[in-house]
Amino acid sequence: MCGIVGAVAERNITTILIEGLKRLEYRGYDSAGLAVFTQQGNLERRRRIGKVSELETAVAAEPLAGNLGIAHTRWATHGAPTEHNAHPHFSGHELAVVHNGIIENHEELREKLKGLGYSFSSETDTEVIVHLLDHTLKTLPDLADALKAAVKQLHGAYGLAVISAKQPDRLLAARSGSPLVIGLGHGENFLASDQLALRQVTDRFMYLEEGDIAEIRRDQVTIWDVAGTQVQRETVQYHEGAEAADKGAYRHFMLKEIHEQPTVVQRTLEGRLGKDHVMVQAFGPQAAELFAKVRNVQIVACGTSYHAGMVARYWLESLAGIPCQVEVASEFRYRKVVVQPDTLFVSISQSGETADTLAALRNAKELGFLGSLAICNVGISSLVRESDLTLLTQAGPEIGVASTKAFTTQLVSLMLLTLSLGQVRGTLAAGVEAELVEELRRLPTRLGEALAMDAIVEKTAELFADKHHTLFLGRGAQFPVAMEGALKLKEISYIHAEAYPAGELKHGPLALVDSDMPVVTVAPNNELLEKLKSNLQEVRARGGELIVFADEAAGMSNGEGTHVIAVPHIIDALAPILYTIPLQLLSYYVAVLKGTDVDQPRNLAKSVTVE
Repeated sequence: MCGIVGAVAERNITTILIEGLKRLEYRGYDSAGLAVFTQQGNLERRRRIGKVSELETAVAAEPLAGNLGIAHTRWATHGAPTEHNAHPHFSGHELAVVHNGIIENHEELREKLKGLGYSFSSETDTEVIVHLLDHTLKTLPDLADALKAAVKQLHGAYGLAVISAKQPDRLLAARSGSPLVIGLGHGENFLASDQLALRQVTDRFMYLEEGDIAEIRRDQVTIWDVAGTQVQRETVQYHEGAEAADKGAYRHFMLKEIHEQPTVVQRTLEGRLGKDHVMVQAFGPQAAELFAKVRNVQIVACGTSYHAGMVARYWLESLAGIPCQVEVASEFRYRKVVVQPDTLFVSISQSGETADTLAALRNAKELGFLGSLAICNVGISSLVRESDLTLLTQAGPEIGVASTKAFTTQLVSLMLLTLSLGQVRGTLAAGVEAELVEELRRLPTRLGEALAMDAIVEKTAELFADKHHTLFLGRGAQFPVAMEGALKLKEISYIHAEAYPAGELKHGPLALVDSDMPVVTVAPNNELLEKLKSNLQEVRARGGELIVFADEAAGMSNGEGTHVIAVPHIIDALAPILYTIPLQLLSYYVAVLKGTDVDQPRNLAKSVTVE
């Protein structure tokens, strides 16, 4: 969630640090800071609460210039979002640390360090690290040696960047449960928690693995693995266009990413569809052998990814005939799980570093699952590296905190999984795979047609200008889509929104319906349409105002208190993907009307790398 940037170079690195932080703001933050070893030979810092622009203003007022520095955007876990809790944290005037993650034994270490004479100026767990490292340096004066020894006392998750005024030619890094990447330059090198932060200075990267410690100098990088052995990590050249970090002609990243969905869905399908079948080997060379043994599927995910998994349950059971369970990762990891024989464990995550999902995967390895599959957007993430099989969603960088294109590419990937499992196991009905493969090829065009609804959805959003509560309804596989629509609306407009299966109206939610609570419904033209229409009549009879996204052939029309928005027709199996688009647009335009921070909603973070 927090962001780290570091640099060691011949040139002044202050502007590089600040630009890197700006590119990481999408991860969520409540304060920002940087520390620089200045040209006067001092270690100095600037910290501010709020946006990176506040820090930039502070640095402009009191300039810092130097060749070595670290910077950080913070999302509070220990201590309020205040300037004294912001990173970097110092020990004395010669040692600075920034940290992503959580140190679980910080209270024990804090008491120990107080006994050694250290005083604390913050409530953070991070300040424990810098004092512990300072104490270790008294017996191990080399910064790399001291860091190797100090991290052995840390319990929890961390991505660390460290600089010392006594050793100003190097930047140290350590990774355990929180991603870090080294950016390679010419006569200069960099560090960040996401390569996006460094795209303005390099396109060559080296990803640290779990337990790695790195010493980064201007002209060399040295890495030790968890066993203390010096190792080489592969250098990767990043080819994704730099425009991914730019809004272009769009007002917000979220709107840009909504409109990118036809392109990224096409990219996700590329190389994975044969003439009339899904290419099972897209999941890995051992996929066919593993899939042939699968009798059950367990899906684990969080947030939007959890909703994608819920849609997949309908697909897996109705199309492939495979029993499927879906569970929130934070619940799964802490309960006693009974694993059915021959169960495939499927984890879904945009970042691949979601703490609860990653912990659930690690727990699953001890529970006797048949194998593990990660559906993820980041190929070098921990989730991908630690799973047996992987399917990358190809969504590209997603900057807006509210997930859009990551969700639709996850759904596409889960449909590919459904068809692959049914194909290998021979459980698909005759002609189903060929029909769906053909429809998948048309899907990017269908999504483009849904995006053409932009203007009418923007107009519909005006109905929510003075509303504070909304109900979302759906039936069958559209129920998780309604859940996702409610999540988007509450995330970025701060309107309280809940989703229910439409058949549950009489079991409680109907008591909430009145003229002040709009009811949003998704209504594809399927076998549940007539039952859904009956549910909607129940809403109208109580004076509720209906906003219905309905198939153009569903036979629904506008009336008093009923606003019908026609959605292009699509085969029922793929309708959850298509109907997601207008709900995303609705949330976006309501948020714009409300004047909220669309891309960086309050209290939320993009990549949830702590519990």
